[in-house]
Amino acid sequence: MSPAEEEKSLPLPQRWPRASKFALSACAAAVAELVTFPLDLTKTRLQIQGEAAVRRDGAAAGQAAPYRGMLRTAAGIVQEEGLGKLWQGATPAVYRHIVYSGVRMVAYEHLRDSVLCRAEDKTFPLWKAVVGGMSAGAIGQFFASPTDLVKVQMQMEGKRKLEGKPLRFRGVHHAFLKILSEGGIRGLWAGWVPNVQRAALVNMGDLTTYDTVKHFLLLNTPLVDNSVTHSVSSICCCWQCLFWPGSGCSGNSCRRGQNPDNEPAERQAGKVWTLRRPTFQKQNENPKCH
Repeated sequence: MSPAEEEKSLPLPQRWPRASKFALSACAAAVAELVTFPLDLTKTRLQIQGEAAVRRDGAAAGQAAPYRGMLRTAAGIVQEEGLGKLWQGATPAVYRHIVYSGVRMVAYEHLRDSVLCRAEDKTFPLWKAVVGGMSAGAIGQFFASPTDLVKVQMQMEGKRKLEGKPLRFRGVHHAFLKILSEGGIRGLWAGWVPNVQRAALVNMGDLTTYDTVKHFLLLNTPLVDNSVTHSVSSICCCWQCLFWPGSGCSGNSCRRGQNPDNEPAERQAGKVWTLRRPTFQKQNENPKCH
């Protein structure tokens, strides 16, 4: 059998390992995003509802909010808008995770196997896992920045609706085209720097913990490379997310550097974005002292 025929007889994951990894990672991320999207939607509704209420009613806004807590918010959405509304806006989120998760997993495995390389005893030192995780997260987020931008802009439409403002986008593809026509190619990467920084921190904890725990189990326990080992590693990865500071910066960091209210450029030029809890707020560059 010739080498070409021998290669064709191999299973697809062995012939195209990187492409197979990208496809499997993208499919897993898409399924996970669809399952958890109602939680993300209710969290976003609570955030933008609070922002809009504070802007409208000031200090008494807390008493006027129609929803309280995640479960009551989700129940209110189902009763008032229908069950399908819990997945409204899931399309850009799925697009984002297909790009982000696929690229970061392929990048991490390439860095681990071909650039940083394992030790002679097949172990992967912790410092290399940290470097690989940060690099893979940054690369994945950079490629996913346009889809992340559209996802956040579509979520901001709910805020505009609460404030009584007209909607700007008819759908995901219209949002892509409008951002591209108004800001060009560079406009699709607006606000990418803080997002890349956050993704690097998150994956330093995420991928590093998962890969380190998995290889520790394989080398020091009777476990083999199967679903049980992967599940244990994933559980440990989830626990580190509770304590890793980078995991807490999400929606607000995505809005940094963007112009959700379409303010004129001359008004934007005199303002900077500063972090204030619970949201990013604009302040004058040279505020007067009181």
